[in-house]
Amino acid sequence: MHPSELKECRILVVDDEEPNVRVLRRLLTRAGYREVESTTDPREVSRIFHEFQPDLLLLDLRMPHMDGFEIMEYLQGEVPEGEYFPILVLTGDLSREVRERALSMGARDFVTKPFESTEALLRIKNLLEARVLHLQLQAHNQTLEERVRERTRDLAEAQLEILNRLAVAAEYRDDLTGRHAERVGLLSALIARELGLPPEMVRLIRRAATLHDVGKIGVSDSILMKPGALTPKEYEQMKLHTEIGARILSGSRFPLLKLASEIATSHHEWWNGQGYGEGLVGEEIPISGRIVAVADVFDSLTHKRPYKQAFHRDEALGLIREGRGEQFDPAVVDAFMKLVEEGVVDQLDELVGRAAFVSTDPEGLEVNLPGAPPRTA
Repeated sequence: MHPSELKECRILVVDDEEPNVRVLRRLLTRAGYREVESTTDPREVSRIFHEFQPDLLLLDLRMPHMDGFEIMEYLQGEVPEGEYFPILVLTGDLSREVRERALSMGARDFVTKPFESTEALLRIKNLLEARVLHLQLQAHNQTLEERVRERTRDLAEAQLEILNRLAVAAEYRDDLTGRHAERVGLLSALIARELGLPPEMVRLIRRAATLHDVGKIGVSDSILMKPGALTPKEYEQMKLHTEIGARILSGSRFPLLKLASEIATSHHEWWNGQGYGEGLVGEEIPISGRIVAVADVFDSLTHKRPYKQAFHRDEALGLIREGRGEQFDPAVVDAFMKLVEEGVVDQLDELVGRAAFVSTDPEGLEVNLPGAPPRTA
């Protein structure tokens, strides 16, 4: 450690006897310490401590108004937990009781009055070295923590981009726009928020819902892109995409992929039990699957696919209303219709186009987009 580092440290002297303060200031100045503050009134310690922010306190114990023990008790509430702030006690009473009490309240060392200059300076130097090393270690740890946070953000963004590309890979064959997965993810999140789901669940649905049809990777092009109606056998093959998606996404310990697996399995279940997946009915169907069911059907209806033309918006909305209580959870339909009334659904393509799919949010799950103000849960 370079000696100049110690000379820049701030030292506060607190002693009610002016001659003692003068001697200590002179001693410290001659030793090269440039930042020295002092007071003979212990009631000033609070103000000086916050304004001066000392690295070392030279403290007398026997003083009027506030003694050294009261000052140490005060500082216990001011010094952050885990921070090394040295206190050098100046006292003529080094009885065992006094030493133990002072040490228990934060004192690091003692100088006996009247003190010997060389000994006092050595004790001051030792305490300041420990203080400087503590601050250096603290700064080093903060740098390491920031690097870990940056790496974590980079990893999270990379993972989300991989999931995004996986979703696109599942959709590119029958989605001419390439944005179906993103629109379903955003619309599902907006519906979830309208329903009052917790913010963390809303963020997870935003991403997990984009993987709802990942199982289409395992469906033949002859079925997926067939221009006409599917035969019963072909339809059974198409239905397998929920099972394939669940197999692709299952077994993960991450909440996002767990939810994605749940959605892949359940988003074709019907409220009345006539859908497919596991044959669930009503609230047996996970809320995530019930939400994505509405978002997926609406987006699929209103966008062109190789096997169909796009439905008019009002026609698609009519089909969603007809499915309320049959195909769809009534509460989810009501939340969706509220978004329609507010004009949010009509902005969906614009919102998806303006929002970066892999956002700067560490989790990449932000849904507070322009035109879709946040609601209270």
